Amino acid sequence: MKSNIFLAAAFAAASPASALDPKPLQPTDLSALSLGDPHLNTLPRSTTEQARIASVTAATQDFTAPEMFEENPAGSATVRARSDDEAFSQHSANLSFEQELEFKLGNGLFKKIWVFSPASTLASDGLGPLYNARSCQRCHIKDGRGSVPDGPDYRSAAMFLRISIPGETPQNLKAVTDYIATAPDPNYGGQLQDFSPPGIAPEYRFQVSYSPLPITLSDGEIITLRAPSYRAEQLGYGPLHPDAMLSPRLAPPMIGLGLLEAISTADILANLDEADRDGDGISGRANLTWSPEHDQIMLGRFGYKAGMPTVHQQSAAAFSGDIGISTPLFPNPAGDCTAAQEACRAAPHGDGDIRGREIDQANMDLVTFYSRNLAVPARRDTDNPEVLRGKELFYSLGCTSCHTPKFVTQRLVDRPENSFQLIWPYSDLLLHDMGPGLADNRPEGRATGQEWRTPPLWGIGLTKQVNPKATYLHDGRARSLLEAILWHGGEAKAARDQVITLAPKDRAALIRFLESL
Repeated sequence: MKSNIFLAAAFAAASPASALDPKPLQPTDLSALSLGDPHLNTLPRSTTEQARIASVTAATQDFTAPEMFEENPAGSATVRARSDDEAFSQHSANLSFEQELEFKLGNGLFKKIWVFSPASTLASDGLGPLYNARSCQRCHIKDGRGSVPDGPDYRSAAMFLRISIPGETPQNLKAVTDYIATAPDPNYGGQLQDFSPPGIAPEYRFQVSYSPLPITLSDGEIITLRAPSYRAEQLGYGPLHPDAMLSPRLAPPMIGLGLLEAISTADILANLDEADRDGDGISGRANLTWSPEHDQIMLGRFGYKAGMPTVHQQSAAAFSGDIGISTPLFPNPAGDCTAAQEACRAAPHGDGDIRGREIDQANMDLVTFYSRNLAVPARRDTDNPEVLRGKELFYSLGCTSCHTPKFVTQRLVDRPENSFQLIWPYSDLLLHDMGPGLADNRPEGRATGQEWRTPPLWGIGLTKQVNPKATYLHDGRARSLLEAILWHGGEAKAARDQVITLAPKDRAALIRFLESL
């Protein structure tokens, strides 16, 4: 196992601990809840160590040169940036030989093509009956972003519509204030699936169309955004509930998930400002969710609205909802099929053989390990003058108010590959109101219909190298990084408006910085 040389050296070169005190937790309604990290076997930080971490993660004021170890966004887990479409498919650089084997086994399960039951391939049967994809890799193309449907007759396994109706808060979440209760659609469940076996109707046909939305920049250049309109057509099981709320989802990249999971909950909550007490217009809020894995309320940190608390739960939920595969955590062999879908619930499934569930816990652990350890590629051109100018603009425009550059992960007893790393995800993992332009008007936990989790930016410059058809934002509407910025509203509107007024040279530098991440 490689040592955490990046963090150790950064501490050695950091400014004195007295220069910056650790940011205190802000008093909120969350303080009454136990939001520690019960899923992580951690060692406590001393007061001295906490002060040193605050020093090394403090925002830089010097944009004349790269920061120390900035080229290694995942600490000692960082891998060399490849120039092909395998850039997001490498294992963390600090895995042991034995862990590399676990990673490769998990990779095989991630790529596995599932088949309908009954089948002679007992280890691979149980698909559906209703599903969006036959493998994890079909959504997360080359472990990166998925592709939006291209034309009215093209179906993308990487994109679907979530669906819910207003509901009642379950007993185990009544302690959470501002929780917005929802329930699955009685006919269609929690998401719409557009694939099925012969003899069972698919739920719908996904349709999207776009309207032009021109934006004029300061130099007169016109950028034409595309405003999407989504439709669920050819419904197979009757009408949607009259109060149904739909939200499009495009598969996100998979890199760095274990490191995000290893960030201390306290460090994330330290950035809360739900009432905008400092008056900067930024009100980071925490999403809270129930963990059946740990039988308690936990901080959400995964998913576009931070609705999932752990990598394992996120992975198991995807097996259930996207592929229709039962797991120990979500044991229904019919996946997302509802009571109204009798043929789906009565269809053959793969439960009950030597596996127990269609994917057992041992294999789920391998998939989770794989998902935690897809490596973040190294930064490129960190000392390029245009990149440095773009970084300075990123900071001065206020982008780091949500896209927090740095964290130090916890000391983990049983996960040394994710332990005590200085990482640069450029995300606070909190919810922010992004305005009506990006709103899906579908709440999820404490997230309103206009709130989204700040997406990590590491690796974003390699997005199209990994998948040339990839686009940006939660629904892929943005075809370029500039388009993604121009869709920012709500709390990010002031920064977006400043980008519009930038001189073309500065705007290019900002994009160049993002491309270096």
